[in-house]
Amino acid sequence: MTNSTEAQKPQNTKKNKKKGATLDTFYGAKIQNTEQIEEDIQENSPKSSKGNRNSPQTHEEFESERTKKMEALWEEKWEMMQKKFTHLQNQFDQTVKENQALKQELIKQSQNTKKLEENIKYLSDKVIDLENRGRRENLRIIGLPEKPEINTKLDMVIQDIIKENCPEILEQGGNTATDRAHRTPSTLNPQKTTPRNVIDKFQSYQTKEKILQEARKRQFRYKGMPIRVTQDLASSTLNDRKAWNMIFRKARELGLQPRISYPAKLTIYFQGKVWAFNKIEDFQLFAKKRPELCGKFDTENQRARNT
Repeated sequence: MTNSTEAQKPQNTKKNKKKGATLDTFYGAKIQNTEQIEEDIQENSPKSSKGNRNSPQTHEEFESERTKKMEALWEEKWEMMQKKFTHLQNQFDQTVKENQALKQELIKQSQNTKKLEENIKYLSDKVIDLENRGRRENLRIIGLPEKPEINTKLDMVIQDIIKENCPEILEQGGNTATDRAHRTPSTLNPQKTTPRNVIDKFQSYQTKEKILQEARKRQFRYKGMPIRVTQDLASSTLNDRKAWNMIFRKARELGLQPRISYPAKLTIYFQGKVWAFNKIEDFQLFAKKRPELCGKFDTENQRARNT
């Protein structure tokens, strides 16, 4: 009894590989990646057989076919990469051109903005100057008590102030008549303890100037109560003048004979000369370079001590 063994058929085992991703071309077509082509080539590769010496495809032919497929694959990839690179290069060049155009436009807009700012400042200064010139006949009286008997007859109160403080103007026959006088602001704030200012418009600019000159020489009073008489100016000009207050007081303590001239310029008398400053920064730089003044006008330290 002969034992026969049946030849077992070899199992067709494929490598358990996950298919790779596909590459999209610019036209929507898809090509397989190298790994998939390798699997297809392995499936179609010639298999050796003991019983049959003639294989359907020689090894050389297989390698040649495999090489051609790989070359075609990489050539297609290369062409696709070149197209994409050309597309990106064109986008980059276009972006550079657009950026250059935007940069030129930005420079142009910055120049236009600077011109507009200069024009706005010029026009604002002109408006403020016109407002100040419209107030040239006005005096501002500070500290006049808030009483009904005063508020109802401000014109007469102004005449009493002139008689009490500078009667020589009346003796010289000066025109002290006023067009109008009023409190500012028009509404009384009950939370404020200080009286509102009084604005008085004179008919004569010369008379107003004489009263102002006398007020700069000495303390004015109304029935014995101290008051201040100053030039009436636009609110922005008054704020600019107030910015000099600390420096003005210190300069007066040092005997520098400070004065605030129109619109908001500080003048001092130092070492036999008159010096004028339009900005606080200019004065501080001037003081730092003079040993006699250095460190005595530090406004920041003065504010800190006051607070």
